[in-house]
Amino acid sequence: MSSKLINTPSTLVALTVSAVLVSTAAFADNRIDVQRPDAPELAAYGEHAVGVRSVSVVNPNQIDILKIDPKAAKPTELPRYDRPLTLEVWYPAAQGASGDTALKAFLRDGKTEVELQGKGVRDAAPAKGKFPLVMISHGYPGNRFLLSHLAENIASKGYVVASIDHTESTYRNKAAFGSTLVNRPFDQLFVLSEMDRMSKDAGSFLFNTVDASNTGLIGYSMGAYGAVITSGGGVTQKSVDYAWGGPHGTLGVHKSGSDTHNNLPDARIKTAVAFAPWGMNFGFWDADTLKGVKIPMMFVAGSVDDVSGYENGIRAIWKAATGVKRSLLTFENANHNAGAPMPAPEESFKYDEELKFNLSEHYNDAVWNSVRMNNISHHFVTAWLDKHLKSKSEMDAFLDLVPMANDSVWAKNEDGTDKPEHNHWKGFPNRTAKGLRFETLNAGE
Repeated sequence: MSSKLINTPSTLVALTVSAVLVSTAAFADNRIDVQRPDAPELAAYGEHAVGVRSVSVVNPNQIDILKIDPKAAKPTELPRYDRPLTLEVWYPAAQGASGDTALKAFLRDGKTEVELQGKGVRDAAPAKGKFPLVMISHGYPGNRFLLSHLAENIASKGYVVASIDHTESTYRNKAAFGSTLVNRPFDQLFVLSEMDRMSKDAGSFLFNTVDASNTGLIGYSMGAYGAVITSGGGVTQKSVDYAWGGPHGTLGVHKSGSDTHNNLPDARIKTAVAFAPWGMNFGFWDADTLKGVKIPMMFVAGSVDDVSGYENGIRAIWKAATGVKRSLLTFENANHNAGAPMPAPEESFKYDEELKFNLSEHYNDAVWNSVRMNNISHHFVTAWLDKHLKSKSEMDAFLDLVPMANDSVWAKNEDGTDKPEHNHWKGFPNRTAKGLRFETLNAGE
């Protein structure tokens, strides 16, 4: 029997029922590893089993933003503290690993703890070999599990992934916004150094497992704000002067052209992926400061993002980072949650009286299905990281695309070979490259 899809009404009904069943299954037990039938090729899990562990680290002698009174006179000496960070680390595991695959995570309300289910085995033995490092940085507020679907997926493809709980920016300890503005880049670079240290520590489970000299950085919203700065995009004087920002000009450590910012970028970080980076729509960068971005970046956006902005926000950052080759993946009609947050846990479908919204809104999009967006993110992030961290030239075919997915044409001969007019997005099954844009600009453009 031929496997060719015949578009009869009964076939379309069957496909609809199948999609509903997949969506319901993901909803029922909070799975982060669901692959829809229409998932693009590179979304599939890789060859490695996956392990996961929690790690606590402390970054000493950091500026204690919460102890600075923005209404009082500027202190002669800024208060300092030892800044604790919790990491969730996903990694390639030895084959045959089995055990607990649950993740305990808090919802947006900071009170409700839920159980997520994936493929990562708690405390499994790592696979032999040394793997590139990827760091994940959540939004404000968020936590280290918000992009767990992506962390686990890319770990299965041969990456060690460290997802950060940013102190004073999680659902449980959300505090002054200035802490997030100042600390994000420092948190990211400290975790890079800690992962490097652990890989050289014979007593660590990561001993000889992490190649920190070959690192990628993934951020969402405020995590992506941090990624832009860490990648070299220093902030403007306007942003340093905001009364609601870093108190008494503390954000000046990231000002474009300052000695502190010039010394910030780390050669170990080779590329970055920025989901919905916040800040351009409030003047945190401009065309001059974004010229400082030093590494190839892929940006991911929803075309109606009303938090970070699209034309005056994410797309403007992409256009202005003229020093490097960079790409922009756009989900048409998606909002701020495009591609990054995990599917809304079952327990989040409730109205919160304190927050004044349904908790599921923190994860969901009004137009796009979350699993669908996540699968697309898995596909493109895999292609991007494999190209820039593993030098896989075959990934170029997944990134050199007709810009408007709706304009791509599926044209195959009966033997499966391409007709001359075939330019359908590589890796996307027929009729599935829809509602997306993928655009690339070269350095100098």
